[in-house]
Amino acid sequence: MPQTPLTVAQLSEAELLARIFPRLELSALHSAAVVLGPGDDAAIVAVPDGRTVISIDTQVQDQDFRLEWNNGYRTTGYDVGWKAAAQNLSDINAMGASATSMVVSLTMPPDTPVGWVEDLADGLTAAISKLGAGACSVAGGDLGRGRELSVTVAVLGTLDGGQPVLRSGAREGDTLGIAGRAGWAAAGLALLESPHHVASLTPEQLSLLELQCRPEPPLEAGPLARVSGATAMMDISDGLVRDATRLAAASHVVLDLEPGQLAVLAEPLRTAASLLGADPRAWVLGGGEDHGLLATFPAGMQVPPGFTGIGSVQACGADKAPGVTIAGRSADSVGWDHFAD
Repeated sequence: MPQTPLTVAQLSEAELLARIFPRLELSALHSAAVVLGPGDDAAIVAVPDGRTVISIDTQVQDQDFRLEWNNGYRTTGYDVGWKAAAQNLSDINAMGASATSMVVSLTMPPDTPVGWVEDLADGLTAAISKLGAGACSVAGGDLGRGRELSVTVAVLGTLDGGQPVLRSGAREGDTLGIAGRAGWAAAGLALLESPHHVASLTPEQLSLLELQCRPEPPLEAGPLARVSGATAMMDISDGLVRDATRLAAASHVVLDLEPGQLAVLAEPLRTAASLLGADPRAWVLGGGEDHGLLATFPAGMQVPPGFTGIGSVQACGADKAPGVTIAGRSADSVGWDHFAD
């Protein structure tokens, strides 16, 4: 007979931490920024630049993820740990900074399997190492009891003496570029919500599903854009048009997207779109959670490696408010809203 999984209610906090701490060690020693890691009342981190870039985000069961999806896919602790790390690392990346340390708070019901929690710790450290945030370590965190799973991650980062890239610096004539994917995570979410069982999906379709559960932000692109002279930048978490609208408003400009480049971004999504009877362009324009970067670069400058030009920055006028257009016509995709959707 299969054994009943050990749950967190069957362990003391010290016993559970003893299982988690070894999984949070990325190497024999923590990164140089972590002076004192897990095990004390608080962590101690170094701030050699004199400034700290910080971001925090939360994933809540049945709001940001489901333990079991409509198509039969079961979300693992590894998935949640990876995504919790990735979405916060992406926000640091969007400032042109590099992550240095991370703290994690986990709230969970008492019947949560211990193996799920161990997998979450593995997902956190795997995302840090595999996404290229090698200078970052998990410095500490908190465990608590609650009615649902909830994971909050805060990440600290450094600009290494440089200036942050804000949303407000785009100028008329700049080139608009994108790094990373657009619409892949939205296609993956549509597959998770569909009646097409996960076992029936093709490898290409499975890759979309996996990128919804374990996004891959281009962490090398943010600091590179900063040193290359990017004038404005932000993480694409809520959809290309919605986030571009935010950048346009902050910079008081119009961002005009090129239809041909949007078609190129949509092409890898056509197989999944055909299966679901969907429009891949809608995923590109409105889908979130890919955690790519949207950035503007000075006129005449070639966008740095990893970025693709997808449009231009235009001035606002008496009859043109800040916003997003496609070949001069108003974009109609609204993207994701945490409170409206």
